[in-house]
Amino acid sequence: MEDQAQLLARIATALERLAPVDGQKADWAKHPAFVWDSGGARSVTGIDAPALDLLRGIEKQKAAVVRNVERLAHGHAAHDMLLWGARGMGKSALLRSAVADAQEKGGSIALVQVATDAVTSLPALFAELGSEERNFLVFLDDLGFAQGDSTTPRHLRSWLDGGVEARPDKVRIAVTSNRRAILARHGSEQDDPINPRDAVDDNLALADRFGLSLGFHNASQDDYLEILRGYANEYGLVLDEPEALEWAKRRGARSGRIAWHFIIELAGRAGKPLA
Repeated sequence: MEDQAQLLARIATALERLAPVDGQKADWAKHPAFVWDSGGARSVTGIDAPALDLLRGIEKQKAAVVRNVERLAHGHAAHDMLLWGARGMGKSALLRSAVADAQEKGGSIALVQVATDAVTSLPALFAELGSEERNFLVFLDDLGFAQGDSTTPRHLRSWLDGGVEARPDKVRIAVTSNRRAILARHGSEQDDPINPRDAVDDNLALADRFGLSLGFHNASQDDYLEILRGYANEYGLVLDEPEALEWAKRRGARSGRIAWHFIIELAGRAGKPLA
C-alpha cells in the first residue's frame, strides 16, 4: 500500500494534467477575430457577417463605418466609434461586415469582441495588442453598466481619451448601445436641487469621447421593404410584400432584424437553407 507522500504525488500529477497550461497566449497575427472574456483570448476562425450590400436603409452610417475601418486596417488615423439607437438596425452586423470587408481587401486588421464580464480587463488586452504589428478593432456590443457603477465608465473615458492605460494607436474601440449617452438616465437626475444638468453632462461625457458617433433609427416602410428585397434576391425567395408588412405590424416594429426573421420564415417554407 502506497504511503501518503506517494498518494499526494499521484494526485498532484493528475491535477497538472487537468489544469490548463499557463502562459499560453493567443496568436494575434493568425486569426480574423477573437473573443476576449474573463479567461483571456479565444480565436475565431471566421467572422459571421452579412455582405455589406445586404445592409440597407443605413447607407450613410455604412459609408462612414466602412471608411473608418479601412483607415484603421491600413494603419491610418481612425476614430473610436459609437453606434447607438434603435434595436435591430444592424449596428453590430455593420461592424462585423466592415472588418470582414477590410480583411478581404488585404487590410491588416482583426476584430476582438469583449465579453460583458471582461470590460474591466481591457488594460490587459491593450497590453497584449500593443506589441503586435496588426491593427485591431475592439468591439463592445450592447454596452451598458450596472446601476451605481461609476468606476467602469470613468475607466472607459480614460481608455478613450489618452489616460495612462489608454488603448494603443493601432487599436480602436467600437461600442454599440441603444442609448447615445450609453449610461441610463433616471428620473432622480431631474430632481437634483443643486445642478440637475451635472448628471446628464457626466453621462454624455462618455459618448463625447468617440470621434465617430452614428445614430440608427427605426426603418421606414420603404427601407424595411428594401431590406427584404435585398435578402429575397440574394437567397432566391419570392417576397410577398403585404405579408411582410403584416409580419412587422404584428411585431410592433420595422427593422433589419424583423426583416431577417421574415426571410427565415420564407426560406423555411421553401425548404431552403440560409448559408
